[in-house]
Amino acid sequence: MIYGLHPVEEALRAGGRRLEYVLVARDRTARHEALMELCRAAGVRVSQQTKDQLTKLAKSDAHQGVVAAARERKFLGIEDLLAGQGRAGKRFFLALDGVEDPHNLGALLRSADGAGVDGVLLPERRTAPISAVVAKTSAGASEHVPIARVTNLVRALEQMKKANVWVVGLDERGTPDYTQFDFGRDCCLVLGAEGSGLHDLVKKSCDYLLRIPMAGSVSSLNVSVAGAVVMYEALRQKTLPAAPVRVEAVAKPRKGLGS
Repeated sequence: MIYGLHPVEEALRAGGRRLEYVLVARDRTARHEALMELCRAAGVRVSQQTKDQLTKLAKSDAHQGVVAAARERKFLGIEDLLAGQGRAGKRFFLALDGVEDPHNLGALLRSADGAGVDGVLLPERRTAPISAVVAKTSAGASEHVPIARVTNLVRALEQMKKANVWVVGLDERGTPDYTQFDFGRDCCLVLGAEGSGLHDLVKKSCDYLLRIPMAGSVSSLNVSVAGAVVMYEALRQKTLPAAPVRVEAVAKPRKGLGS
């Protein structure tokens, strides 16, 4: 089951898996009406239920009046990701080493979609499943991001390196800072588990370990925030000129009192 207006709408638009049926609240809005039309156009059966029934099916009251039954998602292999072309000229991948919080996973997939990531590597163990919570947190972006399931993340990273993809981990003790790294090449960003970070073998597999400088008392950011920061730096480097254009402030005459 998936729920929420955005997740169900994006599942319909992505077309990656079939929806068996969609249930919509009886006291619906214009957005619900538009979603029902989208279902009919896609040949998906749609019917109405009470909000209490939807809450029971979704096991959450955050369904926004929409619940859908979807077929299980089919994941890609790492070969499928490596065979694709980069959306921003060079390929950029994201690998997650033990992200078990579905809200963090959903937030990372939303950022990955927004930053134009070409694929995500998820190990079969020590990773949150692609659940309704993940779909809801990602606002439906999880339906659009290519995801590969791998049995052994270290082996998958070595396979990436053999395909001329630079493997870059994020670690609070790493060097250099993430802004000093050149993302203008095929790269795979590796993020570690909440709290414990990258596992030792994964860390040893990385070509570089980058850090995000911290000016406060806390030594690191939440993994979903840290991932978003680095993903958008990579996007910035690929889409903006190499040398940033400096805009000088224009001094304006200041008005005196009483003027």
